[in-house]
Order: sequence, then C-alpha cells, then structure tokens
Amino acid sequence: MLTNELKQKLIEIVGVENYEDTKATRLVYSYDATPNYQAMPDAVISPRNTKEVSEIVKLCNQHQIPIVPRGSGSNLCGGTCPIEGGLVLLFRHMNQLLEIDEENLTVTVQPGVITLDMIKAVEEKGLFYPPDPSSMKISTIGGNINENSGGLRGLKYGVTRDYVIALEIVLANGDIIRTGGKLAKDVAGYDLTRLFVGSEGTLGVITEAKLKLIPIPETKKVMLALYQDIEAAARTVSKIIANKIIPATMEFLDQPTLKVVEDFAQIGLPTNVKAVLLIEQDGAPEVVENDIERIADICTAENAVSVQVAKSPEEAEALTTARRSALSALARLKPTTILEDATVPRSEIANMVNGINKIAEKYQLDICTFGHAGDGNLHPTCPTDARNHEEMERVEEAFAEIFALAIELGGTITGEHGVGVMKAPYLEWKLGREGIAAMQAIKSSLDPTNIMNPGKMFAKESRKRVVVAR
Repeated sequence: MLTNELKQKLIEIVGVENYEDTKATRLVYSYDATPNYQAMPDAVISPRNTKEVSEIVKLCNQHQIPIVPRGSGSNLCGGTCPIEGGLVLLFRHMNQLLEIDEENLTVTVQPGVITLDMIKAVEEKGLFYPPDPSSMKISTIGGNINENSGGLRGLKYGVTRDYVIALEIVLANGDIIRTGGKLAKDVAGYDLTRLFVGSEGTLGVITEAKLKLIPIPETKKVMLALYQDIEAAARTVSKIIANKIIPATMEFLDQPTLKVVEDFAQIGLPTNVKAVLLIEQDGAPEVVENDIERIADICTAENAVSVQVAKSPEEAEALTTARRSALSALARLKPTTILEDATVPRSEIANMVNGINKIAEKYQLDICTFGHAGDGNLHPTCPTDARNHEEMERVEEAFAEIFALAIELGGTITGEHGVGVMKAPYLEWKLGREGIAAMQAIKSSLDPTNIMNPGKMFAKESRKRVVVAR
C-alpha cells in the first residue's frame, strides 16, 4: 500500500509533475488492449532516466510495492494490467533514439520509442529493422522486447529476440546491469539478454536496448493466391518451404476474415473463396523475380484457383495494409473482440483451422481465423459481447479447447502475444510442472520480493476476463 510518506519519497525522485494518483489517471492505466480485463493501480509514475528508475525500484523493493512497466498498452494478454495494484511505470520521457551506428549496423534506443518511428529512422539510412508487429504504429520498443513481439515478417527474418543484442536493465533490487554489446560474437557467461526478452517485465525493467540492423532489401513483390480448399492452401505453404524458398511474409486469411477485411478496406479482395495466401518476397530483383515465379507455379500446382501478382508498389502496399487491418476490421462486428494466437507446425495448419471451425460450431460461436501461415502462428478471433455472460463463458471454454488442440498438434499456446494473465492458466500444459518450477526458480532468484509485474505468467487458478476494482 502506498502511504503518504512513500508518495512523497517518489515525488522527490521524479518531481510532482511525473507522479499521478487521481482516479481518472489510475483508470486510464487500469487496462491494456486485452478485452474486458481491468485492474486499478495505486499510482502512475514517469521516470526521466535510468537513475530515477533505479531509485524507484529500490524504494518499491524495500516496501514491497508492485511495479508494472508499461509501453503503449497494446498487448493482448493482460500483461500490463496492474492486478496487484502498485505503480505503473511509464516511459514517456525515456523515448529517445540515441544512436544509429552504420559501421556496426546497430540502433540504440530507450524503451519508450515508438516502433514505426524507429523503423522509419533507420530506413532513411538504407538500413532495415525487420520485426513488424501489427501494432507498430503505436507500440513501443520496450513493450516489443518485454513481449518478444513477432509480426508478418517473422518467417524469413525472425522476431524481436533475434535483433536484441544488448540491454540495460534495472533489477528488482535497484541494481543496474548491462548485457551484450555491439558484437557479432559474445559467449561470456549466461545469455542474460535473451532471458529478459519476452520476460514480460517479471524479472526487471529494461531502460535501454541495442538492436541489430540489416541492409534494406532492394525490392519486393506481393502476390495473392486464392483457394476453394483450405487443405490445398496449407499444402502450398509446406511445399514452398520444402522447395527452399523462404518468403518475407506468407499470410493466411479464411473466408469469414476475408469478407470482413474487404468490407473494411474496400480494395477489391475476392470474397467468394475459402482461403487466401498473401505472399511477399524481398531481396535482389533477380532473386525476387525468380522466387515469385516459382511460388506461383507451386500455388497453381496445389490447386489455387487464381494467382495474382500486384502490378504496382501501391497495389502491393494496399494488400499488405489490408492484412494488417484484420483485427480492426473484425472489431467492427461486435462490442468485444477476443483475438488469440495459437501456433502449430506448418504441416498442421489445415488440421488446426478445421479444428477451430469444429470448436466454433460446438460452442455456437463465430470464429474467424487469419495469421502467419509461414510460421504456423494463427489468430483465431471471436467477435462477441462481454455483456452476454453466458456467451463469454462459451468463448473461454472454446479458446481453452483451441489451446489444447494446438499443443496436441505439436504447437504452443502463444506465438507472439505472450502469457501475461490470460494464458497463465495454460502455461503448464505447454511446459509441464517441471518447466514451470524452473521458471519460478529464476523469478524467485532475481525478484525475491515479487514486485516485478506480479501475478503474470504463473497462475494459481483460471482467470476470467473481469474488472478488478481497487
């Protein structure tokens, strides 16, 4: 509990203008993008530098006050909901791009930098930062690192962890450590950098990051392959990879998603087919041309009813933008939109999509499925209404079955959204009791007072989507 004495000490650290505990402010930071889930913090604090973060954490550790580091709150797993109260830590002052190093191909940023702003800055230098979460217009680099965010380009280029080469971190006792560096090779000790990527703020506070860059691809082409058979679309994905072609993106949309996206984007997408593959390749012009031709041949051989290559950069951009708008389009259907991200091996995509459809029918729900077919990361999405409590119960039960199916098919409960609160009850299904125990041992060692984003990852019981008042 924050006493008046503690409040004054926090204000002394950051200044009165950077500490807020009005009901209105607390309400604003009581939720993230997770539908129908909310918990009130005791206060919101905005440090100006790493030293202030360290002082805040030391004070909170001494008095066992929970700390929830927060970016833009665009995560979908309840990861930044302050379910045990305490402080929400904002990085609105720590939002600078510190350096673009063209010799070592790195960019150094503070956690509050907006992802797309950084991407644009490095592209002006002819460099490329591939991770591209759909929320990149608003998400922060600190949030991306905490959640190990993915994106459409994950198949060819990997996810956030593949580009984080160094971190500055404030530990739960207030100590400041630096991991990694501008190095192509570094095997000195445990790989603490990768440990903190995807840790969802449960082990420490990231205050600075060095990210790897690569040369920007010379050109790119986008194609659309249409199918009347989901299994044929899934076979195409596996066949393309088996032919040693790795597209930059390979996205899947089922017919219900396609209809909603076209209604939203109005770019002439066909809605009379069962599935669509949106495929992009980038690189040297001759490589892209050759790969696109080979991909088109594979699509045709696997019974695609149509294969179309975008005729201009503008048409290609419109197609990719339409895919990125899938969640926004689906959110127009009902007051509440539950989007998840079960992931399976590529070879199991058709079985997973068919299984999702059967589960939707069993629970009498509308579930649209789209996602990153190239890496098996699917996003079953259910438009619903949180005010209909009976339907919400069916939604929760349906998604539990979807996660179980993903694991049964050799997959996982999350490919890029994280565990947070919403998937914590299912983590043991994936890792087993021993795996959970190993993770808890790391957590207890680095955060013995359990102040760092408590209540996340490790679930004592199933959590429903509720409002937690404080």
